[in-house]
Amino acid sequence: MPTNLEIKAKYPSLVQAKKISRTLGARFSGTLNQTDTYFKVKQGRLKLREINEKELELIYYRRANARGSRYSEYTVLELQKKEAAKRVLNSLFETMVIVKKKRVLFLYKNSRIHIDSVAGLGGFIEFEVLVVRGKKQAQQLILFLRRIFGIDSSMLIAGSYSDMLLKQ
Repeated sequence: MPTNLEIKAKYPSLVQAKKISRTLGARFSGTLNQTDTYFKVKQGRLKLREINEKELELIYYRRANARGSRYSEYTVLELQKKEAAKRVLNSLFETMVIVKKKRVLFLYKNSRIHIDSVAGLGGFIEFEVLVVRGKKQAQQLILFLRRIFGIDSSMLIAGSYSDMLLKQ
């Protein structure tokens, strides 16, 4: 399974986050309207992601719910038949929660910068650094991005958007 190092933080200004991304030289990669349906599974997390009402991905991942940077192992399966996939998954698994968000995506080196507006929760920023040049490089890049975006420990989020919605 591929591995990434990631952090998620509450962010006060998504406009400012976009400005910092551009100043940094990150490449704008698009605006994604995503609906993530989380299913109840024994281990890890399983979600069906609909992107801009066109693309469909099934994502399985394992990650600790820790504040700060955390490693995540994941598998992404692209699906073709939206309605059939939904029927099968809904018959196999119980739906836990549905997360709707608008994600502005920037790419910088081996990282993805997600600037997220999440329905019912507000504005967030998330960094996912693909571990392709070793864990040390991934950790250094996360620290660099935290510094550039002004993210201190009080802003960090331990869980996922799904956890936050389930707690409401």
